[in-house]
Amino acid sequence: MTTYLLNKTLYALLTLFGVVTVIFLLFSVLPGDPAQMMLGQNEDSQQLAIIKKKYGFDKPVATQYFYYLNDLSPISFHSKTEGDYTYLSQNKYAATQLFAIGNTTTVIKFPYLRESFTKQGKKVSQVLSETLPNTFVLAVSAILIAIFLGVILGVLSALKKDTFLDKIIQILSTLGMSVPSFFSAILFAWLFGFVLHKYTNLEMTGSLYELDDFGEKMHIKWKNLILPAIVLGIRPLAVVIQLMRNSLLEVFNQDYIRTARAKGLSEFQIIKKHAIKNALNPVVTAISGWFASMLAGAVFVEYIFGWNGLGKEIVNALNTLDLPVIMGSVLIIALLFIIINIFVDIIYTWLDPKVKLE
Repeated sequence: MTTYLLNKTLYALLTLFGVVTVIFLLFSVLPGDPAQMMLGQNEDSQQLAIIKKKYGFDKPVATQYFYYLNDLSPISFHSKTEGDYTYLSQNKYAATQLFAIGNTTTVIKFPYLRESFTKQGKKVSQVLSETLPNTFVLAVSAILIAIFLGVILGVLSALKKDTFLDKIIQILSTLGMSVPSFFSAILFAWLFGFVLHKYTNLEMTGSLYELDDFGEKMHIKWKNLILPAIVLGIRPLAVVIQLMRNSLLEVFNQDYIRTARAKGLSEFQIIKKHAIKNALNPVVTAISGWFASMLAGAVFVEYIFGWNGLGKEIVNALNTLDLPVIMGSVLIIALLFIIINIFVDIIYTWLDPKVKLE
């Protein structure tokens, strides 16, 4: 286990380094001047020079890249000269000094994702902390719906193979995989949030936290979670049904299942004790990928339902070319994929003892 975790940590660091390099170079060659966008109509040459110096835009791309790595690294190097970009300012982040050599101070700190260009100096870490939990709640709700219904319908479909019920479930799952998420979101919002509103009491748009009727404080509105969670869960639900059915049919053909039937075990006991656990491996793989994608931002679903999550924030940042928010979001997404991948590998060892962590 220790060797596995060390290997995965090295893999994670190399992956994140590659992601940082790619997204930085990608956004460095995009047209448009971030400093001019930050100033908007109030732009003048003096203010433009101040902004470029503050954010390091007056330096070559290679220097800006090393500045960005320095901000992200837990161990970073800083100039003692006030006015330099790498000057250790408490307004940027809290840090603990390790040692100093000449004009350079080495410190340890949390990774610094910089400030948003368009949110009046708001830190990217704060922007993500306000949106990522909402996306996490939405993704977990959608994936639980997909797992619960998908496993049940997949088992039913396998048990009733080639019957009318099996064909109906297969048609519905195929339809679920075929319909784009944005179309499902628009359809559900219109049907259940507008046409049937007086019966469902659901709104077309809304987020997890909303102002009360007096506009004084935020409160949780759980009913706003229902429609986006169902819509977001439709496609993974369809995938789980198909995978569960096919995997279970393969398991039913194994020798140990025939042995269990010969011993006189009921179909329910065979499914519960032997078949389900061994049929879940491909389902876990699919679910992990879908869950990571949902955390990456269910862009269309969040945007259509007005859900204040990471996906909606990424769209807004792309529209305004808010590079720190975009880059910080991509880094968090990459980190989440890595963490979920490690977690899934551990689950595999529980589902199948023959699988070893190496």
